[in-house]
Amino acid sequence: MRDHQQIDGDQNGGPPAGISGLADSAVLTCGIVQHGQFYRLPLAAGSFCAVLCHTFCAENKLQLRKYDCIRYLIRRPTVGYKGIHFSAHRLNNSFYNNKARGEVSCLIMQRTLLIAILTIFLPVAGILVYYTESVQTAPNGESGTLEKMIVSRGTVSLELDLDRLNGERLRSKPLGTRQLNFDSERNSFFSIIVFEDELRGPIPGTMTIIPRNAAELPGKLNSSYEQLMVERSMPGEPYELTVRDNKTGFTFFNIEGHTFDYQPGKRILTVKGGRILVSEEFASEIGQPGIAGSVVGKFAFTAKMHTIEVAELVDGAITSDVLPAIDSPEAGTTPGPDVVVGDVFGLSQFGVSGSQVGLALGTTSCNYGTENLNWFRLPDNDHPVIPQNLYRMSGGSNNDARFEQIGQSSVKHAFTALTQNLCALGCNGVGGSRLGSGCSDPYSASLNAGPNLGSRAWINPFDGHYPRGDSATPPNDHSSHAHSGITHRILTNISDLDTSQNVGATYYAEGQYITPHEYAWCEANPGECNMYNNVSYRQYSVNGTGSPFGFSPVGATQREKAAIEAWPGATIVPFEPAPGTDGVGAVAYKVTSPGPGVWHYEYAVYNQNLDRAIQSFAVELGSGVSVQNVGFHSPPQHPGSPNDGTLNDAGFSSAAWSETLTSNSMTWSSESFAQNQNANAIRWGTMYNFRFDSTSPPELKNATIGFFKTGNPIVVQVMAPMGALASATMSGRVTSSNGRPLPYTWVVASGGGETFSAMSNMFGYYTIRGLQPGQTYTVSAGAKGYTFTPQDIDVNGNVSGVDVVADP
Repeated sequence: MRDHQQIDGDQNGGPPAGISGLADSAVLTCGIVQHGQFYRLPLAAGSFCAVLCHTFCAENKLQLRKYDCIRYLIRRPTVGYKGIHFSAHRLNNSFYNNKARGEVSCLIMQRTLLIAILTIFLPVAGILVYYTESVQTAPNGESGTLEKMIVSRGTVSLELDLDRLNGERLRSKPLGTRQLNFDSERNSFFSIIVFEDELRGPIPGTMTIIPRNAAELPGKLNSSYEQLMVERSMPGEPYELTVRDNKTGFTFFNIEGHTFDYQPGKRILTVKGGRILVSEEFASEIGQPGIAGSVVGKFAFTAKMHTIEVAELVDGAITSDVLPAIDSPEAGTTPGPDVVVGDVFGLSQFGVSGSQVGLALGTTSCNYGTENLNWFRLPDNDHPVIPQNLYRMSGGSNNDARFEQIGQSSVKHAFTALTQNLCALGCNGVGGSRLGSGCSDPYSASLNAGPNLGSRAWINPFDGHYPRGDSATPPNDHSSHAHSGITHRILTNISDLDTSQNVGATYYAEGQYITPHEYAWCEANPGECNMYNNVSYRQYSVNGTGSPFGFSPVGATQREKAAIEAWPGATIVPFEPAPGTDGVGAVAYKVTSPGPGVWHYEYAVYNQNLDRAIQSFAVELGSGVSVQNVGFHSPPQHPGSPNDGTLNDAGFSSAAWSETLTSNSMTWSSESFAQNQNANAIRWGTMYNFRFDSTSPPELKNATIGFFKTGNPIVVQVMAPMGALASATMSGRVTSSNGRPLPYTWVVASGGGETFSAMSNMFGYYTIRGLQPGQTYTVSAGAKGYTFTPQDIDVNGNVSGVDVVADP
């Protein structure tokens, strides 16, 4: 692009490069926003900003939306504010009409080098016309405090009807409704105006959302899943809220019917009741133009807001305008206490006994919450406990076919919180018996390897409860048992670490914090529940074929993510059997093909903080399916010891689960609670694996999870072997070499002495029916002016995604 200047900030949060004249005078200029980038255009005397923007976009082949072009006035920043503030004036949506609409835009550069456009839609009830080229007053206007706020931190949920979105491409089993959960990007410029603690409305801006779990979604939504944003549109747009691709601007959904609620005391913004409508763009992209505008789900989000500007009004005139400092004593951003594992570090071996070693991992906690987190040491029972876990990924041609837990520790009881600032939230300085808002507290690996760790059996992982240290059942009584080099540490078999037996394997260490304070706050403040983000992991490499082993970190800590999320290519299905009463878990699965006509099915069932534990796992099988090489894996259990919280101090069993194969299911199960309270159930902070091979290809089927202590079984959907089909379908899209859809084109599949064909629709999508499972077909197409290279496709069931692309 020519004749422009892209505006970026310096490392210290200073002015963007090229911006001058801030000391005593304002600078009037012109600019354009494209995909989050801001370009400054030369505004000569007598020139029109609209003409400049229109010319710029035409020369650079950009599509200019009506709110991309702004004329802005840079004014001097408030003393002490760590950023640059731009007061800006939006143009009319007609590029040939240079009359202003009285809309306002602000650009704030923060220390984190965030660049965003905050578009202020005013007047609000006639009280203010914000900065145009000169400030206007309203003699009979209102008086009071006007605040502009942005999203400091929040959560977003999209509940989607995947059956409706998939339409004809739906597999043989329905997908049902899927809730997608996201975290907002910190300090997102999704903004609101508050006047005298009353919400006056949202204003144009965007909020990037970060998915919490993997998902399989239709069309472009799958590739855009990790780069979505929620946008508050400009006034006059048909929909107030939209969900777009943050990089390309592609619109997936429009939102209608939602309501806004603002709690001034807590500065919490809630949006609920939103209906998700399919955009015309997305409906066309997935080959279902008829569902454009149809309701396919529900939308909601909750956010903690942060004030970025405060204006005092007297009779509608601005008497003062303050840009508050970013930091404040309330350094955290999540309502309530919110402990997060900010770092895991220093994985080391601390002992060996026979065929096992004892490892430990350093952990640093951060309080993301606005409330100081209780940290009262034993004998009090209101402090976090800290377990540690170790996982290994191995198997298959890429050493990623399976992901297994190979070690677990007892729990460290926290004491004496420090006041560090690892997570860069701005620690408020509170320590000792509380971890202050925004503060961090480190525990080294040697401290987490100490002899005073307590048994996991005493802990309720959801509400955080455990006995007091001065009760009849103290949670870390060591008075009646001896310690070896592996006692209470991450208990791991040497064979699972030996690099000669685990060639190419990768390892992942995980830390977790469980605290009663978060649950107590959740009970007293519904909706402010932070018990679900207390796990983080980090990859490590292992060195050695025997004790002692060495460990080196690979990459940074992945905050607020369980280690299972490191499994590439796996689909993770979260489950929550009793919302508000117990915790969460997940089933992760991956299907690979180790050889022609053979599929390996690998399942991992993870319990993050479910007190009820998991006793059985059953996978539905298609009619006539045979399975081979059935397997099970669980991490080693610590041996029993006096006062360890297990029945008769016997410790938890390590017995392999029993296997039951029927004509329609493959089931694994431990002993029931009635049979053995110490059975080898999947308790909190652990993950077990289940596997088999089959000559039948995968399709979506049901898996049933049965619980150990209480609760009815639940069903989740996984890939599992399909039964024999009388016929199969093949579907895909016909396009030119540059991706343009080719409508009304014949696609032909030939094999087994038969030929099948279908014509693509107006968007290039096709479906061929009646194919014979187990047959290989040669697929090609014919269209005037195009040639196609034939491709061979193995059909073992319904096949989708067979795109037919014309030769260049």
